[in-house]
Amino acid sequence: MNMPRHPSPGTPRAEWAQRPERSNRVMLRMMAWLTLKLGRAPTRPILGGAIFYYLIFSPVARAASRAYLRRALGREPRLADLFRHFHSFASTIHDRFFLINARFDLFQVEVHGEAVIREVLAAGRGAFLMGAHLGSFEVMRALGRRQPGLKVGMVMYEENARKLNAALAAMNPAAEQDIIPLGQLDSMLRVRSCLDAGMVLGMLGDRTLGDGPTVSIPFLGENAEFPVGPMRLAAMLGRPVLFMSGLYLGGNRYAIHFERLADFGGIGRQERDAAIQMAIAAYVASLERHSRSSPYNWFNFFDFWRRKGACQ
Repeated sequence: MNMPRHPSPGTPRAEWAQRPERSNRVMLRMMAWLTLKLGRAPTRPILGGAIFYYLIFSPVARAASRAYLRRALGREPRLADLFRHFHSFASTIHDRFFLINARFDLFQVEVHGEAVIREVLAAGRGAFLMGAHLGSFEVMRALGRRQPGLKVGMVMYEENARKLNAALAAMNPAAEQDIIPLGQLDSMLRVRSCLDAGMVLGMLGDRTLGDGPTVSIPFLGENAEFPVGPMRLAAMLGRPVLFMSGLYLGGNRYAIHFERLADFGGIGRQERDAAIQMAIAAYVASLERHSRSSPYNWFNFFDFWRRKGACQ
C-alpha cells in the first residue's frame, strides 16, 4: 500500500462526478407511480429497455463493465455477462422504489454477520458502516424489521446528499432518510450526536471526488485509488467500522453482509495514521472478496483504475 496522495490544486473532479445525471425528478415520479400501481412483477420487463440502452448507446459504461468483469471473472466477458451486469444494476434501482415505500414483504433477505451488528447496537457507541457501490444499500431498510432499535443514517458529500434527497423525495415524499452532508459548519457535530445516540452511519468508501487524499491499493490485480476521508472521520471520532454490502442474488433475493474492519476507540494520535491504513486495506480486501463472489453487483461504471486511454 502506498502512502496517501494529495491531488494538486488543479486536479479535476473524479470522472464519475463530472457525468450528467441521466434521470430527473419527473421521470422518477412517473416510475414510482407506475411501479407501485402495477406491482413489481408486471413492471420488471421495463428494465430490458434500460439495459439495451446502456449496451448500445453508452460505450463508456460498456467498456468499464467489460474491464471490470475481465478482472472479477478471470476471463474475457461475453455479451451475456455484460447484460447480466447491467440487469443487476437496473434490478437494484427498480427494487429501490419498493424498499423506500416499505414493501419489505416482496423480498427475501438473508443476513450474514448479524451478531456483529447486534453487538454494535448493544454497545451504544454507534458505528460506521463502510459500504461501496456494490449491490444495494437501501436493502438495509428491510433489516429494521429484524433489529428493533436499528436506526441508519448516511454521511456523504453535500452535492451527493442533495441529489439523493431529491431522488428519495421523488420516489416517496414521505420517506424518511437521515442524511448528513459533509462540508457544513455543523457536520461533525451532527455526526457525533447521531453516533452518541447509538445510530449506525453509512459511508461509501470506494469513490473520491478528486479533491481529497487517496491511497493506492491493489484491487482485482491492479492498483486503484481509494479515499482516505471516510476512514479518517471514523478514526477522529474513535468509533468502530463495519464493512456492509447488500448483494443482489437474483429474483427477489438479497444477502446483507456485515464484517468487522476496525475499532478506533482508544487509538492515540501517533497510532492513528497506521490504524487508518490498516482499516482501508481491510476494507479493500473485503470489497475484492465480495466482488469476486458476486461479480455482477459492482456498480462503478467508469474507469475505476484510471488507466490512460481506457473506457473512451
